[in-house]
Amino acid sequence: MEEPSLLDYLKARLMPWRSSLPQAEHILADVELTVEPNATISPSAEQITAGSSIEQVRIEPKIKADARVLPWLSLLSMGLALLAHVSLEPTDQRAWLPGVFLYLLAFAFLFVATWRDEWLPASLPEAEPREEPMTVRRYGLFAGIPLVLLAFVSMGGNKFTSLNVLLWILAVAAIVYALWLPGERGSSIFHKLRKLLTKREWRLTITRWTVLVLAVAAVAIFFRVYQLEQVPPEMVSDQAEKLLDVWDVVHGETRIFFPRNTGREALQMYLTAAIVQVLNTGYSFLSLKIGTILAGLLALPFMYSLGKELGSRRIGLFAVLLAGIAYWPNVISRVGLRFPLYTLFVAPTLYYLIRGIRTSNRNDFILSGLFLGIGLHGYTPIRILPVVVLVGVGLYLIHRQSLGLRKQTIWCLGVLALAALLVFLPLMRYALENPGMFSFRAFSRLGTTEQPLPGPAGTIFLENLWKALTMFAWDDGEIWVTSVTHRPALDVISAALFYLGCGLLLVRYLRKRNWLDLFLLLSVPMLLMPSILSLAFPGENPSLNRMAGAIVPVFLIAALCLDGLMSAAESRLSQPAGSYLAWGMAAILVILASVQNYRLVFNEYQRVYRQSSWNTSEMGKVIRQFTGSVGTPDTAWVVAFPHWVDTRLVGINAGYPLKDYAIWPDQLQETAADLRAKLFLVKPEDTQGLLALQSLYPQGVLQEYFSAVENHNFYMYFVPPQQ
Repeated sequence: MEEPSLLDYLKARLMPWRSSLPQAEHILADVELTVEPNATISPSAEQITAGSSIEQVRIEPKIKADARVLPWLSLLSMGLALLAHVSLEPTDQRAWLPGVFLYLLAFAFLFVATWRDEWLPASLPEAEPREEPMTVRRYGLFAGIPLVLLAFVSMGGNKFTSLNVLLWILAVAAIVYALWLPGERGSSIFHKLRKLLTKREWRLTITRWTVLVLAVAAVAIFFRVYQLEQVPPEMVSDQAEKLLDVWDVVHGETRIFFPRNTGREALQMYLTAAIVQVLNTGYSFLSLKIGTILAGLLALPFMYSLGKELGSRRIGLFAVLLAGIAYWPNVISRVGLRFPLYTLFVAPTLYYLIRGIRTSNRNDFILSGLFLGIGLHGYTPIRILPVVVLVGVGLYLIHRQSLGLRKQTIWCLGVLALAALLVFLPLMRYALENPGMFSFRAFSRLGTTEQPLPGPAGTIFLENLWKALTMFAWDDGEIWVTSVTHRPALDVISAALFYLGCGLLLVRYLRKRNWLDLFLLLSVPMLLMPSILSLAFPGENPSLNRMAGAIVPVFLIAALCLDGLMSAAESRLSQPAGSYLAWGMAAILVILASVQNYRLVFNEYQRVYRQSSWNTSEMGKVIRQFTGSVGTPDTAWVVAFPHWVDTRLVGINAGYPLKDYAIWPDQLQETAADLRAKLFLVKPEDTQGLLALQSLYPQGVLQEYFSAVENHNFYMYFVPPQQ
């Protein structure tokens, strides 16, 4: 075999999809050096030995452990990035030019720091390739195929029944059993659980790392549940739609797809119905919030596991911490809508996909497919996730890491797709029966279903893409329900870490050509696509709720950057000084991020939300007091006025979920026949409604209700009972 040349090596580096990396022992070898700083290196021929790799050769001198040289390039890069984001924070004199200039300097120092191996992300875990047998259990397959057909046929009519749900579960179980590879004896979770339960003595070991993990979990939970009932304070129309769907579920309308309000997937409805039944929280905003808060929190353990797949458990810990305190995932979890379901199922899908590729483990691909299938029942934007999975596998296949494993990887991708399709089966049946309703929500934003495009599609797409990619540092949009409007989507610390982390990954990809670095970078814009593709309504982009899946890679990249910065300090300074500096920097950065995120959620977001939403809870309270004293639920009304309250929410807050309290001024005459006590709630600007009431009921009493929120007062017009 001809010995590879240096040119062969360079070609393999530049075009990893065309050739494998030549064995570096024919080119360069490991040089074990210990020199003083700024020394020159001229390795002799004797220092180049066979059996070493190109990756082990260091052109730069190794710094002695006791040199005490600060990683000043890395620190300067981080400091400049922080200054850049401080300059981009919303102020009256806000301008983008200083921030861009500071960022260019930050990236210049970042490049030099990485070139000198001062600031590097943690090394990726070693691959654990194994041979894929590509076999199945025939009996499971023979049982599963007819069950799949029976389940599909019985899913007609957009309704879950005891029979079709049982058939569906049995079909999924049979096919998964047919595909699942048995592990080594004693390695299953059931065997480990049995072994644990049969032990006579249990010993609990608490390490410093355990305490740190528990502390991070407590901080994340605090940020997500603190003042849960008060922040945000009021529901909007979308919550009314959800609670009406939940009422339907509890009362027997077990739909696969809920057509109300342009159509919604079912997972949140059943989750909230269970919360209503088990916790007895009623058809309320709190019931919705509990479910979505749980969804947001459940994503964090998978982000921790993903961090370990990217290099270390410390990356996972920082990903959980930064995402746990961040205002973006916190706000979309508190609104009580389906948004965090996107994040929840992106995290495990990507985790098992990446681990499955690294370990060539078919079972991980199956788990990835199962989570993908469940996620498709959650929130419409997650329909982009199958594309992300395909791109990820495609990137792996064209890189040298897949040499010798491509055939079995394609086989495992097919297994993943089959698992996802089985779980998606009910929605697939509904989509075939009602394709227009199933796709309406997505195509109403992408195409001309509701209105013509306001410009050329390509131009709008590029503008939307730019706004989405810059929103982390500039403008997160104008949707006050899910954001502090027109400010960066990330706090100063997380934004600086994210953008520098992207730079670190890009440099490492150019040097190492590992598919995972490129995939992590590309996953961010791909998971932002549900918002970017709002071509018919570009004003809805950026939309933090439709971008919720990107929370996973964004905070993983930020955590990877912070971990690399700490490693730079730890490796350049003697111990324990290096560790003290590393953890001290991390603590300061996290504290600063926590303070800003606390202010964003519990001060700014709460203030804007209270002012922008209508006080239907106060109106519901007034009607509830009326019905509990002299009135009845049927003799109270809200005089309808354009762009005022959603009167269904008044009924929900009053304790009557199916009651719409709206009445228009021209309908007031119809109430005269009822002689019982009456109550009308009127907007102060509605002079027509007030005049109609005073003319119809001259004996009525008018009183103003002073709201806790400025400019949200309303009139109460009480009509005493008539003899």
